[in-house]
Amino acid sequence: MILIRGRSASRALLVTALILAVGGCGLGDEVDRELDPDRAAPPTSASSTPPHVPEGLRVSEPPAATETSPGAGPTGAASPDGAAACPTSGVRMLPGLVEAAMGLRAMSVTLTNCGGKPYTVKGYPSIQLLDEDGETYDDVRVLQGARDITTGVPDFGPHQVTLKPGQSAGTTLVWRNTVTEVAVPAVNAPALRIAPLPGRPAEVLTPDGGLDLGNTGRLGTTAWTQLAPDF
Repeated sequence: MILIRGRSASRALLVTALILAVGGCGLGDEVDRELDPDRAAPPTSASSTPPHVPEGLRVSEPPAATETSPGAGPTGAASPDGAAACPTSGVRMLPGLVEAAMGLRAMSVTLTNCGGKPYTVKGYPSIQLLDEDGETYDDVRVLQGARDITTGVPDFGPHQVTLKPGQSAGTTLVWRNTVTEVAVPAVNAPALRIAPLPGRPAEVLTPDGGLDLGNTGRLGTTAWTQLAPDF
């Protein structure tokens, strides 16, 4: 079983990964991608479901808008006392802070089993970005994997994670705030709809600062990985 320390430690690892992604020997590559992303990025198809997506970088199936847990409103950063009510799904998802480094963005999402029985996930979350009116950005591709965005954020791939009540798992969302075409509207999503897996109940999260994808049209994700509790 792959185990990562809890929210505070996982955030420290995420910050370190971003520093490594844009520092040292990789700085030139990161700057090149900021100046001209199309030159360094893998070629992509213009179709909505690219036939040549690299292995491990499949496009996630978006969650259905009707799957949001009844009575669950938008969720921001975790409250200090952690007293938020448990949704009827038995799990609660909370966004971390958006970490930024030279146009590269990363944000963790923590899923906690707040119910009374074990909860199992395997794979990647299902995500849609939402505009100010709550409508989805249909031109954003959510990728299963992070390496199409950066190699600095590790992804352990799909593996079964079974959470006992009170235990948590984490995923990391990565993107680039890059504008390459002034005629294409930039994506600045104040909220996202996220389900642990396709077909499961979704929640609407409102991260501080939102998700500023520019007009890159891509959001990378990592597979759910169990987090060790903070002590």
